[in-house]
Amino acid sequence: MSKTYKIGIVGCGGIANGKHLPSLSKLDSVELVAFCDIIPERAEEAAAKYGVEGAKVYSDFNQLLQDESIDIVHVLTPNESHARISIAALEADKHVMCEKPMAKTAAEARRMVEAAKASGKKLTIGYNNRFRRDSQHLKQICEAGTLGDIYYARAHAIRRRAVPTWGVFLDEEKQGGGPLIDIGTHALDLTLWMMDNYKPKVVLGTAHHQLSQRENAANAWGPWDPSKFTVEDSAFGMIVMENGATVVLESSWALNTLDIDEAKCSLSGSEGGADMKGGLRINGEEFGRLYTKEVELSSGGVAFYEGKAENDADLEMYRWIEAIDKDLTPVVTPEQACVVSEILEAIYESARTGKAVYMNGADA
Repeated sequence: MSKTYKIGIVGCGGIANGKHLPSLSKLDSVELVAFCDIIPERAEEAAAKYGVEGAKVYSDFNQLLQDESIDIVHVLTPNESHARISIAALEADKHVMCEKPMAKTAAEARRMVEAAKASGKKLTIGYNNRFRRDSQHLKQICEAGTLGDIYYARAHAIRRRAVPTWGVFLDEEKQGGGPLIDIGTHALDLTLWMMDNYKPKVVLGTAHHQLSQRENAANAWGPWDPSKFTVEDSAFGMIVMENGATVVLESSWALNTLDIDEAKCSLSGSEGGADMKGGLRINGEEFGRLYTKEVELSSGGVAFYEGKAENDADLEMYRWIEAIDKDLTPVVTPEQACVVSEILEAIYESARTGKAVYMNGADA
């Protein structure tokens, strides 16, 4: 890297401590100089553990943004404040990484795209599943044309019983939705990225509250409080793209199924197929015979950078800082993430109205 970049963190909760801060702290090219949280104690704890000597602590993100020495801001707050804080940071001449989903609404996501263009600063969204070993390898396969024209795909985000009971996950007002906007967004982003297709034509969706109001339900993190469970427990969508390709998105925190997959996709193309079930599998036809190939991902492959990427978050943070340092397009562009938000909102709208939602000027 050509310089050391100073980073400010807005939101010092679970995603900051579980992903961003541990991975950023491994990079010699960054300094964590400022921490902000509406709960001051959380910002103070993060600063003490990860900050440089003299790191500043704030409870108002506007004060953090006034620091002209800060180059980059990571926005790690609940969904409802993503757009507001990100736009303010871009306007304050900072590069911005915002956690997924891009925003609570599609309109907010579009405003973020415009703010990034107007500022000339880089904006990316935290879709870290693109950086997994299986994802990176499958992307190479797709780009090489091994699968041909990918015309059918399934985006998987299914849990049997793993409803997050902490924070604001169950609060529709702060989050904008439940599993669809929480984990479904990862699966959809991964799928569209593999297909390299961001032109949806029509969306049909359903959302369900089948299990959310059950008392003392079995759950990985203990029973949820039905009175606070204001979002869907499951949502499903079918997306038809302008070129006719079809994507089926399945998302649930609590579903009576043994077929559990999260942040994965299955792809079917004219020349072959692939899925991430139990590893990365490629299937096709060769010399009049069908084949299935399982890719060994535990060793080898292309070195991502000097040193070691211990996990997808490490690689995500390195590639983000690299994009700034070398003036590259971020792996996750705001335009791509905006389309994901637009599709998610269309699924919710279709579920609410019972009608298909036509996008980008398409006619019914």
